[in-house]
Amino acid sequence: MSGGGETGTRVLDEAGGLRAMTGIMGIMLFLLMLAAALGLGTLGAARTLDRRLAGRLTVQVVDGDPAARDAAAERVTRALRSSPGVARVRPVGQAELRRLVEPWLGSDAGVGALPIPALIDVDLTGEGAAPAVAAAVRRAAPTARVDRHAAWMLPVSRFMALLTGLAAALVGVLAAATLAVVVLAVRSGLDVHRGTIEVMHMLGSTDIQVARLFQRRIAIDALIGGGVGGLIALGVVWLLGRQLGALGSELLGGVTLARRDWILLLLLPPAFMLLAAAAARRAVLGHLARTL
Repeated sequence: MSGGGETGTRVLDEAGGLRAMTGIMGIMLFLLMLAAALGLGTLGAARTLDRRLAGRLTVQVVDGDPAARDAAAERVTRALRSSPGVARVRPVGQAELRRLVEPWLGSDAGVGALPIPALIDVDLTGEGAAPAVAAAVRRAAPTARVDRHAAWMLPVSRFMALLTGLAAALVGVLAAATLAVVVLAVRSGLDVHRGTIEVMHMLGSTDIQVARLFQRRIAIDALIGGGVGGLIALGVVWLLGRQLGALGSELLGGVTLARRDWILLLLLPPAFMLLAAAAARRAVLGHLARTL
Protein backbone atom coordinates (compact mmCIF):
# COMPACT_ATOMS: atom_id res chain seq x y z
CA MET A 1 0.00 0.00 0.00
CA SER A 2 1.78 3.12 -1.22
CA GLY A 3 2.08 6.08 1.12
CA GLY A 4 1.50 3.80 4.10
CA GLY A 5 4.19 5.50 6.14
CA GLU A 6 2.73 8.97 5.63
CA THR A 7 -0.77 7.69 6.31
CA GLY A 8 0.39 6.01 9.50
CA THR A 9 1.98 9.22 10.65
CA ARG A 10 -1.15 11.24 9.93
CA VAL A 11 -3.47 8.72 11.59
CA LEU A 12 -1.91 9.35 14.96
CA ASP A 13 -0.47 12.81 14.55
CA GLU A 14 -3.79 14.37 13.65
CA ALA A 15 -5.66 12.78 16.54
CA GLY A 16 -6.00 15.37 19.28
CA GLY A 17 -3.45 14.97 22.02
CA LEU A 18 -1.90 11.79 20.73
CA ARG A 19 1.46 13.46 20.03
CA ALA A 20 1.65 13.90 23.80
CA MET A 21 2.30 10.15 23.85
CA THR A 22 6.02 10.80 23.46
CA GLY A 23 6.09 12.82 26.68
CA ILE A 24 3.85 10.36 28.47
CA MET A 25 6.08 7.47 27.47
CA GLY A 26 9.13 9.34 28.72
CA ILE A 27 7.53 10.08 32.10
CA MET A 28 6.29 6.52 32.54
CA LEU A 29 9.65 4.96 31.73
CA PHE A 30 11.45 7.46 33.96
CA LEU A 31 9.29 6.45 36.92
CA LEU A 32 9.46 2.77 36.03
CA MET A 33 13.26 2.79 35.91
CA LEU A 34 13.52 4.63 39.22
CA ALA A 35 11.25 2.03 40.82
CA ALA A 36 13.24 -0.80 39.25
CA ALA A 37 16.53 0.74 40.44
CA LEU A 38 15.14 1.03 43.97
CA GLY A 39 14.07 -2.59 43.95
CA LEU A 40 17.37 -3.84 42.55
CA GLY A 41 19.38 -1.70 44.95
CA THR A 42 17.52 -2.78 48.09
CA LEU A 43 17.55 -6.41 46.95
CA GLY A 44 21.33 -6.29 46.48
CA ALA A 45 21.82 -4.53 49.81
CA ALA A 46 19.65 -7.11 51.61
CA ARG A 47 21.65 -9.97 50.10
CA THR A 48 24.95 -8.32 51.03
CA LEU A 49 23.69 -7.73 54.56
CA ASP A 50 22.60 -11.34 54.91
CA ARG A 51 25.99 -12.59 53.69
CA ARG A 52 27.86 -10.37 56.11
CA LEU A 53 25.72 -11.11 59.15
CA ALA A 54 24.96 -14.79 58.65
CA GLY A 55 27.28 -16.82 60.84
CA ARG A 56 28.59 -13.87 62.87
CA LEU A 57 28.35 -13.68 66.65
CA THR A 58 29.42 -11.31 69.40
CA VAL A 59 30.11 -12.74 72.83
CA GLN A 60 29.74 -10.32 75.75
CA VAL A 61 31.29 -11.11 79.14
CA VAL A 62 30.05 -8.83 81.91
CA ASP A 63 31.57 -8.75 85.39
CA GLY A 64 32.07 -5.91 87.85
CA ASP A 65 35.50 -7.28 88.75
CA PRO A 66 37.90 -6.55 85.85
CA ALA A 67 40.15 -9.48 86.80
CA ALA A 68 37.25 -11.94 86.86
CA ARG A 69 35.94 -10.50 83.61
CA ASP A 70 39.27 -10.90 81.85
CA ALA A 71 39.67 -14.45 83.17
CA ALA A 72 36.19 -15.40 81.95
CA ALA A 73 36.88 -13.80 78.58
CA GLU A 74 40.10 -15.81 78.27
CA ARG A 75 38.24 -19.04 79.01
CA VAL A 76 35.61 -18.19 76.41
CA THR A 77 38.27 -17.35 73.83
CA ARG A 78 40.03 -20.69 74.37
CA ALA A 79 36.71 -22.55 74.16
CA LEU A 80 35.81 -20.78 70.92
CA ARG A 81 39.15 -21.47 69.27
CA SER A 82 38.82 -25.17 70.04
CA SER A 83 35.19 -25.40 68.93
CA PRO A 84 34.33 -26.88 65.51
CA GLY A 85 32.43 -24.53 63.27
CA VAL A 86 34.39 -21.44 64.33
CA ALA A 87 36.34 -19.76 61.53
CA ARG A 88 37.76 -16.76 63.38
CA VAL A 89 37.88 -15.40 66.94
CA ARG A 90 38.85 -11.80 67.65
CA PRO A 91 38.79 -10.41 71.19
CA VAL A 92 38.08 -6.68 71.15
CA GLY A 93 40.62 -4.80 73.22
CA GLN A 94 39.54 -2.62 76.12
CA ALA A 95 41.27 0.42 74.65
CA GLU A 96 39.25 0.02 71.44
CA LEU A 97 36.03 -0.36 73.43
CA ARG A 98 36.75 2.77 75.43
CA ARG A 99 37.28 4.73 72.24
CA LEU A 100 33.93 3.48 70.95
CA VAL A 101 31.92 4.41 74.05
CA GLU A 102 33.76 7.62 74.93
CA PRO A 103 31.45 9.89 72.84
CA TRP A 104 28.49 8.68 74.94
CA LEU A 105 30.00 7.89 78.37
CA GLY A 106 32.85 10.38 78.48
CA SER A 107 36.55 9.91 79.16
CA ASP A 108 35.91 8.06 82.46
CA ALA A 109 34.34 5.09 80.68
CA GLY A 110 35.82 1.84 81.90
CA VAL A 111 37.22 3.39 85.07
CA GLY A 112 35.78 2.82 88.52
CA ALA A 113 31.97 2.82 88.45
CA LEU A 114 31.81 2.46 84.64
CA PRO A 115 33.19 -0.98 83.81
CA ILE A 116 33.13 -2.10 80.21
CA PRO A 117 32.30 -5.70 79.31
CA ALA A 118 34.70 -7.86 77.35
CA LEU A 119 33.60 -8.41 73.75
CA ILE A 120 34.67 -11.19 71.40
CA ASP A 121 33.80 -11.18 67.70
CA VAL A 122 33.24 -14.63 66.20
CA ASP A 123 32.93 -15.72 62.58
CA LEU A 124 31.38 -19.15 62.01
CA THR A 125 31.96 -21.53 59.13
CA GLY A 126 28.19 -21.80 58.76
CA GLU A 127 25.08 -20.37 60.38
CA GLY A 128 24.07 -23.86 61.53
CA ALA A 129 27.03 -23.97 63.93
CA ALA A 130 25.64 -21.15 66.09
CA PRO A 131 23.74 -23.29 68.68
CA ALA A 132 26.74 -25.55 69.40
CA VAL A 133 29.08 -22.56 69.66
CA ALA A 134 26.70 -20.74 72.01
CA ALA A 135 26.53 -23.82 74.22
CA ALA A 136 30.35 -23.98 74.36
CA VAL A 137 30.48 -20.31 75.37
CA ARG A 138 28.02 -20.82 78.23
CA ARG A 139 29.94 -23.82 79.50
CA ALA A 140 33.07 -21.68 79.67
CA ALA A 141 31.28 -18.68 81.23
CA PRO A 142 27.63 -19.22 82.30
CA THR A 143 26.96 -15.47 82.52
CA ALA A 144 28.30 -14.71 79.03
CA ARG A 145 25.84 -13.35 76.49
CA VAL A 146 25.85 -14.48 72.86
CA ASP A 147 24.37 -12.05 70.33
CA ARG A 148 23.72 -13.18 66.74
CA HIS A 149 24.17 -10.30 64.31
CA ALA A 150 21.46 -11.63 62.03
CA ALA A 151 18.95 -11.56 64.90
CA TRP A 152 19.35 -7.92 65.85
CA MET A 153 19.48 -6.84 62.22
CA LEU A 154 16.35 -8.84 61.32
CA PRO A 155 14.05 -5.75 61.43
CA VAL A 156 16.35 -3.99 58.96
CA SER A 157 16.35 -7.01 56.66
CA ARG A 158 12.56 -7.17 56.79
CA PHE A 159 12.26 -3.47 56.03
CA MET A 160 14.56 -3.79 53.01
CA ALA A 161 12.56 -6.81 51.81
CA LEU A 162 9.42 -4.69 52.15
CA LEU A 163 10.99 -1.91 50.07
CA THR A 164 11.98 -4.43 47.42
CA GLY A 165 8.44 -5.80 47.28
CA LEU A 166 6.94 -2.32 47.07
CA ALA A 167 9.32 -1.40 44.25
CA ALA A 168 8.39 -4.56 42.34
CA ALA A 169 4.70 -3.79 42.82
CA LEU A 170 5.26 -0.22 41.63
CA VAL A 171 7.02 -1.50 38.49
CA GLY A 172 4.02 -3.71 37.79
CA VAL A 173 1.55 -0.87 38.36
CA LEU A 174 3.50 1.48 36.09
CA ALA A 175 3.71 -1.16 33.36
CA ALA A 176 -0.04 -1.75 33.60
CA ALA A 177 -0.70 2.00 33.53
CA THR A 178 1.47 2.34 30.42
CA LEU A 179 -0.49 -0.39 28.67
CA ALA A 180 -3.73 1.33 29.62
CA VAL A 181 -2.49 4.65 28.21
CA VAL A 182 -1.45 2.95 24.96
CA VAL A 183 -4.84 1.27 24.60
CA LEU A 184 -6.71 4.51 25.25
CA ALA A 185 -4.52 6.40 22.76
CA VAL A 186 -5.04 3.78 20.09
CA ARG A 187 -8.79 3.70 20.61
CA SER A 188 -8.91 7.48 20.41
CA GLY A 189 -7.00 7.41 17.12
CA LEU A 190 -9.29 4.72 15.75
CA ASP A 191 -12.41 6.68 16.67
CA VAL A 192 -11.09 9.92 15.20
CA HIS A 193 -10.04 8.25 11.94
CA ARG A 194 -12.83 5.73 11.65
CA GLY A 195 -13.85 7.10 8.24
CA THR A 196 -10.29 7.02 6.93
CA ILE A 197 -9.85 3.44 8.07
CA GLU A 198 -13.09 2.41 6.34
CA VAL A 199 -11.80 3.93 3.09
CA MET A 200 -8.50 2.08 3.57
CA HIS A 201 -10.44 -1.15 3.96
CA MET A 202 -12.39 -0.41 0.77
CA LEU A 203 -9.07 0.06 -1.04
CA GLY A 204 -7.93 -3.37 0.10
CA SER A 205 -6.06 -2.67 3.34
CA THR A 206 -6.33 -5.41 5.96
CA ASP A 207 -6.72 -5.05 9.71
CA ILE A 208 -3.12 -6.17 10.14
CA GLN A 209 -1.88 -3.39 7.84
CA VAL A 210 -3.87 -0.81 9.77
CA ALA A 211 -2.56 -2.23 13.04
CA ARG A 212 1.01 -1.89 11.78
CA LEU A 213 0.51 1.84 11.22
CA PHE A 214 -0.56 2.37 14.82
CA GLN A 215 2.02 -0.07 16.10
CA ARG A 216 4.83 1.79 14.32
CA ARG A 217 3.69 5.17 15.60
CA ILE A 218 3.42 3.96 19.18
CA ALA A 219 6.81 2.23 18.91
CA ILE A 220 8.42 5.47 17.70
CA ASP A 221 6.82 7.43 20.55
CA ALA A 222 7.95 4.82 23.07
CA LEU A 223 11.47 4.77 21.63
CA ILE A 224 11.92 8.54 21.63
CA GLY A 225 10.11 9.30 24.87
CA GLY A 226 11.38 6.21 26.61
CA GLY A 227 14.93 6.87 25.46
CA VAL A 228 14.92 10.41 26.87
CA GLY A 229 13.17 9.35 30.08
CA GLY A 230 15.46 6.37 30.45
CA LEU A 231 18.63 8.45 30.07
CA ILE A 232 17.41 10.92 32.66
CA ALA A 233 16.50 8.08 35.02
CA LEU A 234 19.94 6.49 34.61
CA GLY A 235 21.56 9.83 35.38
CA VAL A 236 19.46 10.26 38.52
CA VAL A 237 20.23 6.70 39.67
CA TRP A 238 23.96 7.20 39.09
CA LEU A 239 23.93 10.48 41.02
CA LEU A 240 22.01 8.97 43.94
CA GLY A 241 24.43 6.03 43.99
CA ARG A 242 27.40 8.37 44.27
CA GLN A 243 25.73 10.32 47.08
CA LEU A 244 24.95 7.14 49.02
CA GLY A 245 28.53 5.93 48.58
CA ALA A 246 29.86 9.26 49.88
CA LEU A 247 27.89 8.95 53.12
CA GLY A 248 30.32 6.35 54.42
CA SER A 249 27.51 4.23 55.86
CA GLU A 250 28.10 0.49 55.51
CA LEU A 251 24.35 -0.14 55.32
CA LEU A 252 23.36 2.68 52.96
CA GLY A 253 26.51 2.19 50.92
CA GLY A 254 25.26 -1.30 50.14
CA VAL A 255 22.24 0.13 48.31
CA THR A 256 24.15 0.25 45.05
CA LEU A 257 23.68 -1.41 41.70
CA ALA A 258 25.87 -4.24 40.46
CA ARG A 259 26.85 -4.62 36.82
CA ARG A 260 23.97 -7.02 36.14
CA ASP A 261 21.55 -4.47 37.63
CA TRP A 262 22.76 -1.78 35.22
CA ILE A 263 22.36 -4.23 32.35
CA LEU A 264 18.77 -4.92 33.40
CA LEU A 265 18.05 -1.18 33.56
CA LEU A 266 19.54 -0.69 30.09
CA LEU A 267 17.26 -3.41 28.75
CA LEU A 268 14.14 -1.70 30.08
CA PRO A 269 13.74 0.94 27.29
CA PRO A 270 13.73 -1.58 24.38
CA ALA A 271 11.50 -3.92 26.39
CA PHE A 272 9.24 -0.94 27.11
CA MET A 273 9.02 -0.11 23.40
CA LEU A 274 8.21 -3.71 22.45
CA LEU A 275 5.55 -3.91 25.15
CA ALA A 276 3.90 -0.69 24.00
CA ALA A 277 3.97 -1.77 20.34
CA ALA A 278 2.49 -5.18 21.16
CA ALA A 279 -0.25 -3.55 23.24
CA ALA A 280 -1.06 -1.15 20.38
CA ARG A 281 -1.27 -3.98 17.86
CA ARG A 282 -3.53 -6.05 20.09
CA ALA A 283 -5.78 -3.07 20.85
CA VAL A 284 -6.15 -2.16 17.15
CA LEU A 285 -6.94 -5.68 16.01
CA GLY A 286 -9.41 -6.20 18.85
CA HIS A 287 -11.16 -2.90 18.22
CA LEU A 288 -11.37 -3.40 14.44
CA ALA A 289 -12.73 -6.93 14.88
CA ARG A 290 -15.56 -5.61 17.02
CA THR A 291 -16.48 -2.42 15.21
CA LEU A 292 -15.47 -2.63 11.54
